Amino acid sequence: MASLIEIRNMCKIYNPGENEVRALDHVSLSIGENEFVAIIGHSGSGKSTLMNMLGCLDVPTSGIYLLHGSDVSLLSDDELSDIRNQEIGFIFQGFNLISNLTAFENVELPLIYRGVSKRERTNLAKEALRKVGLENRMTHKPSEMSGGQQQRVAIARAIAQAPPVILADEPTGNLDSHSSQEIMNILKQLHAEGRTVIVITHDNDIAANAKRIVHIEDGRITSDSANEGLSRDDIAKEIRGNSTMYGEEDSMQLPSEDDIRKENEEAYISQTDDYDLDVKDETIDLHLIGDKQNEQEE
Repeated sequence: MASLIEIRNMCKIYNPGENEVRALDHVSLSIGENEFVAIIGHSGSGKSTLMNMLGCLDVPTSGIYLLHGSDVSLLSDDELSDIRNQEIGFIFQGFNLISNLTAFENVELPLIYRGVSKRERTNLAKEALRKVGLENRMTHKPSEMSGGQQQRVAIARAIAQAPPVILADEPTGNLDSHSSQEIMNILKQLHAEGRTVIVITHDNDIAANAKRIVHIEDGRITSDSANEGLSRDDIAKEIRGNSTMYGEEDSMQLPSEDDIRKENEEAYISQTDDYDLDVKDETIDLHLIGDKQNEQEE
């Protein structure tokens, strides 16, 4: 299997010095083309930081990240933006839909700024929404849809131009169990079609859907099923049986779709706390809000 992602001795250090925090501590990881990988860890384990590195949303303090054989650290900001736009389809827990646009318009918008012709982007957006089972909800706005439907719109937006990598950060975190399984079934289908799917999660049951499980704790990879010769059943048993690392303190009470729908009717939040969308020139750029603030301060 060809290596798509290669990480070598990656570190991410905050507050270097006496009170430094090592969010990633010499992490090495290889992910091949058409793999379905779950990266699992409790809050503060470093999984979200690793996700930011994989998605080129942040850069490591040290170490190497090779994507398609190219060293990401050598790329300019514009080149990193191009990777985020063309190589990676992002799916986030908070959906990140624009509240005053329809489902079709939310999926179409990134295609507009990528210079896709009107006819092609119309076909791509419709096909993407059809793949996630929303061909009859194209004219609905986010507030008119359940949480599960909103996440399916977000997936359609991520896959519309067929990026080789799907990077999903807690994609079922705001959903009930039924909607969560629907989302995982869609991700499984995308994997079957040839995409590389990487899911970041704290949820043992969600992780058990993947073909490969990577555990991260205290900024270090503590186990990787690819190196341990585990079968799919072994993986599921290991994940579900690991109650000491991922116990009740890491679980959450998932709201029902009705609860989410009511909340959306009262106030729809189109951004997460950690990420923002920036439209500049002819590029839609996804970046960490903290990075944007730092740029403004500088």
